[in-house]
Amino acid sequence: MKMMMAPSPAIIAHLPLAISPFGGRQDGALCFQSVGAFCYCIDPAKRNERFHIGRELGFLDRSRRHIAARSDIVRNGTPEAAFPFSEASFGPKARGVYFYAVNAVVAIVLFVLMVVSHPFVLLFDRYRRRAHHFVAKMWATLSITPFFNVEVEGLEHLPQPDTPAIYVSNHQSFLDIYALLTLGRSFKFISKTSIFLYPIIGWAMYLMGVIPLKRMDSRSQMECLKRCMDLIRGGASVFFFPEGTRSKDGKLGAFKKGAFSVAAKTQVPVVPMTIIGTGSIMPAGKETLLNPGSVKVVIHPCLMGNDAQVLCNQARNVIADTLERQR
Repeated sequence: MKMMMAPSPAIIAHLPLAISPFGGRQDGALCFQSVGAFCYCIDPAKRNERFHIGRELGFLDRSRRHIAARSDIVRNGTPEAAFPFSEASFGPKARGVYFYAVNAVVAIVLFVLMVVSHPFVLLFDRYRRRAHHFVAKMWATLSITPFFNVEVEGLEHLPQPDTPAIYVSNHQSFLDIYALLTLGRSFKFISKTSIFLYPIIGWAMYLMGVIPLKRMDSRSQMECLKRCMDLIRGGASVFFFPEGTRSKDGKLGAFKKGAFSVAAKTQVPVVPMTIIGTGSIMPAGKETLLNPGSVKVVIHPCLMGNDAQVLCNQARNVIADTLERQR
């Protein structure tokens, strides 16, 4: 790219400036377009001393209506807040709409299979509900195949399908569920009670035996852990996201001990997993966007023990180490 020198202050003084009043204080740097392909940022405190060529040279010269304000709040915020015109291109939005459209069509068709088979599932496989999980695997696979691939490493570390276990992993995105369902294992997730009200998806979760939880409700938490132990004793497996919620910045959060307490009390193996890539494809809080990319699920060797805190530390360490190596 050819470098262009910023005009002198004398020239700038004679340029017609158009500054949009965003309201409030304007004690930060103001970024505005004057002429041509230049965008100048002027610090009001040093108005006659420093001039900078703006970052948006490629498109801000289309119209003088493109004006932005950057304050102290923006400096301490995110790049998206500082440069609102450069984010959220049409591609990710279009893929997001297409993704949910495919999801809806596939879910409606496969939900009928769940409803038809449900009486037989309750009669012959009340705890594991393998038929429903097979349908869920089909739904997840058909939904994500047009958009991204899931690579699985360490399949040899999975327990036998009929062996109950506690599965745990990091949690970065709504897409984590899809990636995990493609493994085809009949583990029960734990979900907020409000999700069960969603048409089709929430109803399917109910048929699959997903465990409801009211956050910040100690009684609901105790009932959830009791339900998990009942499922384990009945031969089913349970999946936990020990962070409790999705990571907003991609960093691994602190692990809660609930999953590991269940494992220690029931003496079943803990299977740590690391999910890589979902956070960049569909970041937490931006579920309407779907960026290109790929997903990798790393399955680690099983952990056994009687001490919930030790199991918790071991699982978090192996997941954290894997995430660090992938950077």
